[in-house]
Amino acid sequence: MPELPEVETAMRGLEARLVGRTIVGVAQHRADLRFPLPTALPERLFGCRILRFDRRAKYILALLDNGHRLILHLGMSGRLLFDGQGAGRHEHLTFQFDDGTVLRYVDPRRFGMLDLVAEDKLASHPRLADLGLEPLDPTFDATALKKVLQGRASPIKVAIMNQKLIVGVGNIYACESLFKAKLSPLRPADSLKASDFRRLAQAITTVLRAAIDAGGSSLRDYVQTDGELGYFQHQFEVYGRADEPCPSCEQPIRTMVQANRSTFYCPACQR
Repeated sequence: MPELPEVETAMRGLEARLVGRTIVGVAQHRADLRFPLPTALPERLFGCRILRFDRRAKYILALLDNGHRLILHLGMSGRLLFDGQGAGRHEHLTFQFDDGTVLRYVDPRRFGMLDLVAEDKLASHPRLADLGLEPLDPTFDATALKKVLQGRASPIKVAIMNQKLIVGVGNIYACESLFKAKLSPLRPADSLKASDFRRLAQAITTVLRAAIDAGGSSLRDYVQTDGELGYFQHQFEVYGRADEPCPSCEQPIRTMVQANRSTFYCPACQR
């Protein structure tokens, strides 16, 4: 599933080409994705100009000049691709713009979603209302992290993947962040000390920004809006590297299952 860096990369790709552009056509090839698509979507989007793009957690938000927001989530296999050839039965929405640009929403598993909501209703939208801290926000630091994690006995890896606490830190980046912070994924969240929170907050921000700079991680379905792969997978220090030597101490990296997800860690470095 695309995580925060992949969604941020996709959002920036859209921003670079579509801000100021007007939608002159929408081809809707099915009635639903994970949920039903908005009623009369092509008619409601026709003639709308895109003013800006934002991201909240793993949701891409396009502000339209009619005062509405287009909300898009890529799900597990969703991709946004510019121009090029069609993707057959997996291309569910096709957007045409006034400069000739074509944007295709492709989603083989159809776990993505798209909604249209008035700007003043955005914060209360059921998909956005209960989301946690944004790890790339300037206010995200050790103090903010401690506030949302204090009193929680769950393992720290499970806690930082909880979208109601911190958004966008999926399995890959949780493993990489905990390794960089030298924290065991098994540590109870409420056992962390002030120095631990400082290292972890900094590690999460550093890992996510490095992944964005690399265009995200391409493991299965994810590609950038221009069709290029992301390259952060070549920088993984622990994720997917079970039994390989730790880059810090050369002890074998181990793997286990937490909350139905594979965890990769170094038992010697991470305490």
